[in-house]
Amino acid sequence: MPSHQDALRCALHTIDRNLVTFATLFPDDTTTNNVYQPRRPRGGQPLGSNFDWTPGFWTGMLWLAYELTGGARYREGAEQQLPSYIDRLDRKIYVNTHDLGFLYSLACVAPWRLTGNAAAKQAALIAADLLMVRYLDSAGIIQSWGDLDDPQQRGRAIVDSLMNMPLLYWASEVSGDGRFAAAASRHATQLHDHMVRPDNTTYHTFYWDPATGAPLGGKTAQGYADDSCWARGQAWAIYGFALNYRYTQDPALLHTAAACADYFLAHLPADHVPYWDLVFTDGSSEERDSSAAAIAVCGLQEIVRWLPDGPQKERYAAAAGTILASLIENYSTCNHPESNALILHGVYGKPQGSGVDEGNLWGDYFYLEALARAIKPDLQPYW
Repeated sequence: MPSHQDALRCALHTIDRNLVTFATLFPDDTTTNNVYQPRRPRGGQPLGSNFDWTPGFWTGMLWLAYELTGGARYREGAEQQLPSYIDRLDRKIYVNTHDLGFLYSLACVAPWRLTGNAAAKQAALIAADLLMVRYLDSAGIIQSWGDLDDPQQRGRAIVDSLMNMPLLYWASEVSGDGRFAAAASRHATQLHDHMVRPDNTTYHTFYWDPATGAPLGGKTAQGYADDSCWARGQAWAIYGFALNYRYTQDPALLHTAAACADYFLAHLPADHVPYWDLVFTDGSSEERDSSAAAIAVCGLQEIVRWLPDGPQKERYAAAAGTILASLIENYSTCNHPESNALILHGVYGKPQGSGVDEGNLWGDYFYLEALARAIKPDLQPYW
């Protein structure tokens, strides 16, 4: 089986090829027939533009490649993309979303940490300010999607949003303004208290009454059913609660990250990569979601970082290694040079028929981060 170093070399080779195609353009959210094309024109934006929630994963891959190798081409490629993130803020292009954390942690916080880029720091702080606009004090949450006055979205948070809170913690660290971290901490606590079911599965989305802050209930958007466990959502919970623990040191968050991991691991099929919803098991004809596996590996790696030595830590470290080994052996594109993704067989939204059995940018990013963390255990992720 290929080693972590072999898998990294293969991934970097693919990133090198993509630098030629996507030097000034951004790839689409998912592949089409396993090949990324320039991002489709949407919302009045031209072909290949920096739009929607996923471009940061491509930029983040370049920063990881730079950190791992010191290759100037990766830094130059990522820095060439920075003006487009600043332009998004200036022109308010798809900034009414919690996804600002996905975008600006990877595209702007990363270069600030790695190179001291002042323009990137300023852009990330502006993004944090915009994310704070979405804070609903009555419910103690960051509203995830849509116009703040939209009754369909008012008072709604999604499990993915846990991954966006590090932008706010970082903003408090560099600005000295504690409002950001306080909002992030309260948001994480609210999701901990209401989005995790008694059996340690997670809702994809959850509603609070915007007037009173009372919890109303959960619904899915990309899972199989409201009461099922969407695989990628469970992976977001594993990593997201662990990341929020890093900043808050609230032991309840680490405990819940581990409990979500236990459920995830107990519902994996034989090759250790989940179906797109954990309601499906071995023998199902449903598609796998390799991106959920990659996110979960990163989450397990983060949990391991904080646990004391002992059987639980060893079990999660072994599980992370087993899942990553399966991704390398069975899902990576090392033996599929026709693809320009890093891993195949992901799912964006099965109910919507979107990106089903394709590569996707977030799966590629977290796969690369998982490899980086396996090779360099002291690596500090950009979240």
